Amino acid sequence: MTARISFQGELGAYGHQACVTARPDHEPLPCDTFVDAVEAVRRGDADLAMIAVENSTYGRVADVHSILPNSGLHITDEEFVRVQINLLGRPGASLDQITTAHGHVVILPQCSHFLREHGIKGAISSDNAKAARDVAEGDDMTAAALASELAASIYGLDVLARNIEDADNNTTRFVVMAREPDLSKRGKHGMVTSFVFRVRNIPAALYKAMGGFATNGVNMTKLESYMVNGQFTATQFYAEIEGHPDDQNVKLAMEELDYFTDHIALLGVYPAHPSRR
Repeated sequence: MTARISFQGELGAYGHQACVTARPDHEPLPCDTFVDAVEAVRRGDADLAMIAVENSTYGRVADVHSILPNSGLHITDEEFVRVQINLLGRPGASLDQITTAHGHVVILPQCSHFLREHGIKGAISSDNAKAARDVAEGDDMTAAALASELAASIYGLDVLARNIEDADNNTTRFVVMAREPDLSKRGKHGMVTSFVFRVRNIPAALYKAMGGFATNGVNMTKLESYMVNGQFTATQFYAEIEGHPDDQNVKLAMEELDYFTDHIALLGVYPAHPSRR
């Protein structure tokens, strides 16, 4: 039986592209939401989930830090996808015909310069691949979609303009999640450990908790805070560090962190992707 990997969006979405790149031997399973993609793995309908966590232009993907700790899954890998936005039109359409470009609310600002320059109005769609499918199934030659070349090939659309994104380094980072952790992996480019924690309600707790990483030479590459259950006093932190929990310096840093926190949950230990470098 072919292994499956779930992702948010329709076939042709950037999440689909991430699946094809990272796990070409897995059958992609499209899902309506990130929660649905996680649930597909929990139910056994899929073996892995590909979850977008951040974009170099847009920033953190909404709600993802509340989804990851409650997923019951473990991060086992990461994938970086260069988001090359293309203007896709119906077969035979030309660029000067296009008056409206459909795309997700996140992607529209990422190519705003091109749209303004060509007098094209942006229209919000729930998903970029869905926008491509809707354009393909419609009969409006003035409508286009903002999506990947993969979407163009799937839905039979013409690429009217390539790589129209404002930033030439526009990249989305995804994490691969599985039902079981894999702490045996070691990567050529180092390891990443992801976890969440809440500090104890004492003065300078966060400052003191971070001290263990500095004194033990552990590089913290990400630290983000977010509210828990809508409470202003219950702040949880999402962190990523370089290294493996078995490394002595990481072990010492995590022990010191434990002293100043009332909750720590390991989300994943996985090889660092080469794009980090």
